[in-house]
Amino acid sequence: MIIDVHGHMSAPNDYYAWKASLLSHRGAHGGKPPVISDDALIASYHEPHPSFGNISHMEHIDKAGIDLQLISPRPFQMMHSERPAKLVDWFTEETNNLIYRTTELFPGRFKGVAGLPQSPDFTPAQWTRELRRTVTELGFVGAMLNPDPHEGMQAPPALGDEYWYPVYEELCALDVPVLIHAAGCKPPAREPYSLHFIQEETVGIWSLINSNVLKDFPDLKVIVSHGGGAIPYQVGRFLPSVVRTGVSYLDKLRSLYFDSCLYTQDSLELLMKVVGTDRVLFGSEKPGTGSQIDPETGRWFDDIHLLINDIDWLETEGREAVFEGNARKLFRL
Repeated sequence: MIIDVHGHMSAPNDYYAWKASLLSHRGAHGGKPPVISDDALIASYHEPHPSFGNISHMEHIDKAGIDLQLISPRPFQMMHSERPAKLVDWFTEETNNLIYRTTELFPGRFKGVAGLPQSPDFTPAQWTRELRRTVTELGFVGAMLNPDPHEGMQAPPALGDEYWYPVYEELCALDVPVLIHAAGCKPPAREPYSLHFIQEETVGIWSLINSNVLKDFPDLKVIVSHGGGAIPYQVGRFLPSVVRTGVSYLDKLRSLYFDSCLYTQDSLELLMKVVGTDRVLFGSEKPGTGSQIDPETGRWFDDIHLLINDIDWLETEGREAVFEGNARKLFRL
């Protein structure tokens, strides 16, 4: 079985038109969401999409042998920095509602991972109300956390800062994992959002394992998207710290989990060698950034299951842990 912990929702065009309308009137017309029928929501998963190689969401995951996909909001759509903050609140709640409806309309194929209304104008304690609702009322199995709610416009508190503690407390109380995944990115940031993801994940790891967070919250389960940003591949820069501190940086790194959302076999192999197969969970992001055909191989760039199967030194036990076992244990599936 393949359990994909890094998937994002699909939705009809009416959903995106509603978002555009919210941004246009800035809440003056209220936040009433569009009426989206079950048939329209189902169709959004079955219709070919030009951004994803002209095949549908369901065809992508079926072809990849993905039996269960954990779906969250599409991060770059989440507009956390927009004002007034009620826009973020309205949009996040309806997004999570659509994810919940998807889990009901496709029984056994999807489970929900919540987006949070991370407006910087709300407190993190206010964000947790939606986390609690989605887990206790909608059956979601985790949450996605954006390390930069300001979306590049100013420096946010690092994930090791006590600013984030109300979120960590609620995650532990609910016993659900958190997927670290940045969202949009605006000037004065220099990078596009896709690079912003990697940079925020890199800083996020550094700040978490150089803080008291994992001591203060020993039950906190953290998964870092996209293979952990740059840290597993630049780990040599941090290994000498053992001489100064007496604590292995690799041991600290292994207090976190990492998804396999990487599009080359070399990077996947390096990740598994650095953190171990017991700390890697299968994640494909299908359909998403990698949903295009590689002209050299004829495969989809995000056919990560094939890349993992091509690792000749990976034993059956490790492969099964990455594909299924680690996710079952962490998400209590």
